[in-house]
Amino acid sequence: MVTFEDFKKLELKIGKIIKVEEHPNAEKLYLLTLDLGQKQIQLVAGIKPFYSLSELEGKLVPVLVNLEPKNIRGVDSQGMLLAAESKDDVSILVSDKAVEPGATIR
Repeated sequence: MVTFEDFKKLELKIGKIIKVEEHPNAEKLYLLTLDLGQKQIQLVAGIKPFYSLSELEGKLVPVLVNLEPKNIRGVDSQGMLLAAESKDDVSILVSDKAVEPGATIR
């Protein structure tokens, strides 16, 4: 079980995807640049088989921003995009209202 105190350690924010690029060293990965209001971060996301570049730009998505950075195939990833995974598909979670980038998720 995760305690409420453990959950409070997670920093979840809304990020606006402002740039999507193909990862230079991986077939199934994208490089995403996200606007978090006060700063921009880069994520590596394994969603290329499920989304085109144009489908992602401009989306408001939940992001775990205080995750320890990780180098994925030579590129630093500074957080994690939240998505739902089923047997044969992945669906990114999106905000159903236009909120400001950097809005806190509680």
